[in-house]
Formats: sequence, C-alpha cells, structure tokens
Amino acid sequence: MSAAEDLVTEAPAVEAVPKRAMTLGTGTSLVVLAALLVMPLLVKNFIIFQMTMLLIYGLAVLALNILTGGSGQFSLGQSAFYAVGAYVSAVLMEQYNVNYVLTIPISAVVCFAAGFLFGQPALRLSGVYLALATFALATAMPQLLKLNFLEPWTGGVQGLVVTKPDAPFGLPMSQDMWLYYFTLAITLAIYIFSINLLRSRSGRAFMAIRDNEIAASAMGIDVALYKTLAFGVSAGITGVAGSLGAIAVQFVAPDSYTITLAISLFLGMVVGGVGWLPGSFIGSAFIIFVPNIAESVSKGLSGAVFGVLLFLIIFLVPHGARQVAILSQQLIAKSRR
Repeated sequence: MSAAEDLVTEAPAVEAVPKRAMTLGTGTSLVVLAALLVMPLLVKNFIIFQMTMLLIYGLAVLALNILTGGSGQFSLGQSAFYAVGAYVSAVLMEQYNVNYVLTIPISAVVCFAAGFLFGQPALRLSGVYLALATFALATAMPQLLKLNFLEPWTGGVQGLVVTKPDAPFGLPMSQDMWLYYFTLAITLAIYIFSINLLRSRSGRAFMAIRDNEIAASAMGIDVALYKTLAFGVSAGITGVAGSLGAIAVQFVAPDSYTITLAISLFLGMVVGGVGWLPGSFIGSAFIIFVPNIAESVSKGLSGAVFGVLLFLIIFLVPHGARQVAILSQQLIAKSRR
C-alpha cells in the first residue's frame, strides 16, 4: 500500500457542520418569535421604534454575514448599499408617489444589480485589499449623493423627508406598531431565505470558496460567479434594510450613511458571531443600545466607555454571541445529566 493510501486510510473523516448550527433550535425560535409578536402590545412607541431599528440593522448585519461569514469576502462598504436602498425608496415615494410596499423589492433589485456589478472588479482583490476597496465605496457614496445633477431627486445636502405610512385596512394600531410588524414580517422572510440559501448548493459553494478558493475551483465551482453572486445577494438584502430604515426614520440625507455606519455594521457582525445568522440581531442590539448605555455612564467619556465595553467583549468572547450560545448549550446539557 502506498503512502498516499495509508494517509487516506488513517486520516479521520472531517465532521460536517450541523445544519442547525447556523440558526436556533425550533423551540428557541418559537419562543423568540412569540416575544417579538407580543412585545409591541406592552411597551411605548419609542421602544417599538427602537425594536424596529434593531430588526432593520439586523437585516443589514445578516447581509454582511452572508458575504463575510458565508463566502469569506470582507466588506466595509455596506453603508453604500444601505444608502442606495434608502434613497430608491425615498425618491420613489416622495417624487413619484409609489406605494412604499412596492419600493422595497425595487430597492432590492437595484442594490442586487449594484452589488453584482461591484463584485466584478472586486474579483481581483481579496483580504485587506478588498476591504480597502469597499471602504473607498462607503467613503465616496455620501459625496456622490450630494452631486448637483442628482439634487432635483435626492434633495442634495438637505435630503428628503419621507412620509411614514398608516396601518392599512383601518387596523387599530399606531404607525410605529404597524411598521414594526411590517418590518418583522419582511425580516422573517429574509431570515428564512438566508438559512435556506446557506444550506443550498449555492451556500455550500460560498463556504467552499471561503475555506479554500483553489480547492473550490478544482472541484468545479465557478468561483467568479459565486463570489459576485454573494456580493449581489448581500447588497440586495442591505438595500431592503436601507429602504425600511428610510421609512422608519422618515428622513434620508447623505451624511446619515457615512463610513461610521459601515463600521458599525461590521462591528455588529463580529459581536454577534461571524457566520452565525441569529447573532446578526444580537450584534444589531449591541450597536443600538450599548452606545446609549455608555452615554448614561458618562456623557463626556461615552466613547471611552463604549471602547472599554467593546474591548472586554472581544477579550472575553472573541467569537461573539455564538460562543456564548455554544457554552450555554454545553452547560444545559451537563445539567440534564
């Protein structure tokens, strides 16, 4: 028997990652869903608005998770696609009187096309160079939105005010409550789509490229196609988040979509756990609520407090919320024995 055959015989089989590892269990998912459905009935409108923004930013972080955690491509340009989605909805609603529901799929298609096209030249880049290219995109987008020839549509520096929709069919609920449930329905649909995508043949191709691009190519995977497809899908979901964000905030302006937003989304992905889809919403909660907590501790040193809290989280749980979830499962399993 040759050395190669000995190696194949003696090498242990690599255990595949369980499908349920990328999401929550059925019981936990139902409990979380029930809590999300009941919550608006028990809190004030401001809390409902915050929870709506948590879902919206969670979608944007989830989109980045598909790109980075799924296909291994680093991006600091998600704020650019978020801005495109927001402006597409705002312009269609305020300039052309298009129903807000119809603007969301249009934003998704426009952003998917933009992400797919951007992914073409990005094929030549990887690692930190790809991150720098997307960083340049995020930096340039606010300036592009201020161009004079776009001002009749975008409002230029002043931006656009967006009308918040009322509940349809005369439903007895406030605008904030209706928008929350509307956002929750879209979030659930995209979340289920994302899980199925990563479990599909395309998702396995994404992860093969992430793990070893050369090996994936040798296996017959069209690396160029799937890398640009990952960019397109990520941008499309981010566009939906931007569209919902514009409707919820009721305002769009170029300076609302700076590189700070892109870094916040990347931070949310890291805190939630790269590659773990439920962690996207935990990371979203972090970037929404922790700055407020830091400011309540010290208004003058809120940035320093936030930095210390972030350092402690990264130091104690470097793999983010996913690591906490795994440890919790292990403790529960031991306690049952």
